[in-house]
Amino acid sequence: MTPHDSDVSTISPELPAMFDGMKLAAVATVLYIIVRCLNLKSPTAPPDLTYQDTPLNRFLLKSCPQLTKEYIPPLLWGKSGHLQTALYGKLGRVNSPHPSGVRKYLPMQDGATATFDLFEPQGDHRTGDDITMVICPGIGNHSEKHYIRTFVDYAQKDGYRCAVLNHLGALPNIELTSPRMFTYGCTWEFAAMVGYIKRTYPQTQLMVVGFSLGGNIVCKFLGENSMNQERVLCCVSVCQGYSALRAQETFLQWDQFRRFYNFLMADNMKKIILSHRHSLFGGNPVKTIDLDLGPLYTATSLMQIDDNIMRKFHGHSSLKEYYEKESCVHYIHNVNVPLLLVNSADDPLVHESLLTIPRTLAAKKPNVIFSLTLHGGHLGFFEGAVLFPQPLTWMDKVIVGYANAMCQWEKQKPPLLTRHDQGLTPEGIRAHSHGRILSL
Repeated sequence: MTPHDSDVSTISPELPAMFDGMKLAAVATVLYIIVRCLNLKSPTAPPDLTYQDTPLNRFLLKSCPQLTKEYIPPLLWGKSGHLQTALYGKLGRVNSPHPSGVRKYLPMQDGATATFDLFEPQGDHRTGDDITMVICPGIGNHSEKHYIRTFVDYAQKDGYRCAVLNHLGALPNIELTSPRMFTYGCTWEFAAMVGYIKRTYPQTQLMVVGFSLGGNIVCKFLGENSMNQERVLCCVSVCQGYSALRAQETFLQWDQFRRFYNFLMADNMKKIILSHRHSLFGGNPVKTIDLDLGPLYTATSLMQIDDNIMRKFHGHSSLKEYYEKESCVHYIHNVNVPLLLVNSADDPLVHESLLTIPRTLAAKKPNVIFSLTLHGGHLGFFEGAVLFPQPLTWMDKVIVGYANAMCQWEKQKPPLLTRHDQGLTPEGIRAHSHGRILSL
């Protein structure tokens, strides 16, 4: 045996052990990354609530257990706001139903045609009353989206009529009849739908529901004019950002991959706009805007699209003016009907700094409850044991549960109960947050 052979025989037995150690280190690293990315060590908890201690709010929290019990997402992936958001964005919902409705067309004064889908209840409401949910979906969404279909089917079975707005230009098979499409805060189409429901069903009472961008629109609609709150029992807003002006800076940041989501949403908006380019920019004798589409093709953010195109539909002179006038933050304090604002702490689209708006509002106004879940992503809120989510989400259940509680309150309260008796006046009211009493 040569010296060289001796060295090889001495080293060789150690190599497998070294490789095994490297494998273990690699596996440990991968597991650590998975645990961190999926947020597996995060606890489950009830929603963090901010509200004032009034008889109505106590009744609502007692009668709607989803607001006070733990929200438990699927174990393996449900604690990741990104996966919750991605599943909502790609699939919408699991095994979503196909509720049967009738499409309505409403001519607008500027030549536009608003459309909404009307779904009749599948049975009597538990109170025996006629209740209609008027629903405003998220950005570029409509009644055919899976999350809307799932919610409508669930609400129908609980005795609610549902009217779902189709954002102007969002339906691929409906042509625009004027050079205008939906924007961040335009309430014209939603107001037209609500007016139709009030005229057609003079005995009905309204539950107003808005998802994401739709939450901004419904809160702005109610706060713009006090008459818009007539016959409205309550309002629920889910996953909105409240102020586009404050949000624009956060959408350019890479934390929580918000810049990437911004790019994806901008790309979707480009597709919607370009699908209607003939109606919007050419061939129509009455043009709202006349511009070069070059900046649209190269846009990589919603702000670029808003500045080059969207703000011009309503004649705003600047992006700042557009965001200020179309954000509900300037109107929501005028909403006096019971208002439930729902957000998720791991929503990758809504920066935590924006949540001071609903939290402050709920601490100051007795009609507002702000519910912040630990998990849920953006319009996800899936529930499930380990891997597979349930068809119904926590979001679906909490909206219908809150609506049922409001109907029950209205049914059983004494006829002469005043707003002071309900606790809807500021005097002598306490605010609760994190289980603590806040002095106002």
